[in-house]
Amino acid sequence: MDLTEARDSVETRQDLARFVNLLRQDLANNADAWENPTLDRYLEALGGWIADMEGYFKNQGISEPERPDWRLVGQMLFAASIYE
Repeated sequence: MDLTEARDSVETRQDLARFVNLLRQDLANNADAWENPTLDRYLEALGGWIADMEGYFKNQGISEPERPDWRLVGQMLFAASIYE
């Protein structure tokens, strides 16, 4: 299962924990593919994506969730790896 599939299958706290471990493994194996491979850059991107996520949902043509859920947290964590 690739990261996108894993992100999209997050439904529970346990799913999110597995996804976070997959992110860590992917960073260890593919750091060159990450836009934000350091903790400093990753956290900066995470904060930026969260601040701008309304635009993400608009661009996707879907409604922003009223309440965060485990899947949204997974989306946030994944987005921080590639957000510029």
